[in-house]
Amino acid sequence: MKTILCLSGSLREASSSTAVVETICREIAGEVEIVRFDISTLPHYNADLGQPEPVVSFKAAVEAADGLIIVTPEYNYSVPGVLKNAIDWASRPAYESVMKEKPVFVASVSGGAMGGVRAQSHLKYMLNGMLARVFISKEVIIPFAPKKVENGLLVDEDIRAFMMTEVRAFIGSLESA
Repeated sequence: MKTILCLSGSLREASSSTAVVETICREIAGEVEIVRFDISTLPHYNADLGQPEPVVSFKAAVEAADGLIIVTPEYNYSVPGVLKNAIDWASRPAYESVMKEKPVFVASVSGGAMGGVRAQSHLKYMLNGMLARVFISKEVIIPFAPKKVENGLLVDEDIRAFMMTEVRAFIGSLESA
């Protein structure tokens, strides 16, 4: 059974990103082993810190996973600082990090009409720079996300069905790799 590390790019308790991650995890439970990591535990990136325990744990989770699913909100037309911080930790050592050749599926959310498409673009650009293998698929963007979340889950059936088709294609690509 493949292992998928699922990450939310938001720290908010009522986060739409976290609701989408939860929805994905519930849908794929039993198909893959699901691992999560709370990126709020990571210190601000500073190479002088060496490898603090939360960083070691995070990098070990990334390394052990067959693939990652990252759902990011859009903050000021880009990814949240906390997600960028996690990426910075995971990206070291440069070009030889745990992210090198790691398959990654990306989705985005926003409260506006664009669905986080700019954040998704920035995230994919960063992941490509780390030599991760960003899964090529139809982009999963969720506009007006707070209106589509109830009780911590994505409830828009059309978007959920579309998203899960793409997620399952990602999982299928891991099986054939």
